[in-house]
Amino acid sequence: MNNETADRIVSWMMIPLGLLGLLIWARALDAEMYVFGLSLTLFSTAFGFAQIKRHYDDADLAGAHAAAHRGGQPRG
Repeated sequence: MNNETADRIVSWMMIPLGLLGLLIWARALDAEMYVFGLSLTLFSTAFGFAQIKRHYDDADLAGAHAAAHRGGQPRG
């Protein structure tokens, strides 16, 4: 399994965790569950943004490698 496939699988697994965090956060009756639901939601959201950043960083790196092999500047 390549890295991109694994990233997609993990990203799709984080969606239900984020939604579970929202549900726990919304229905919390005590401070501990409130903080846990909020933390799970924020972690899931930050993880999603980190995956998006990683994807575009990898694409930029691939473009830079291709430009180096062409002997010119990166496109864009």
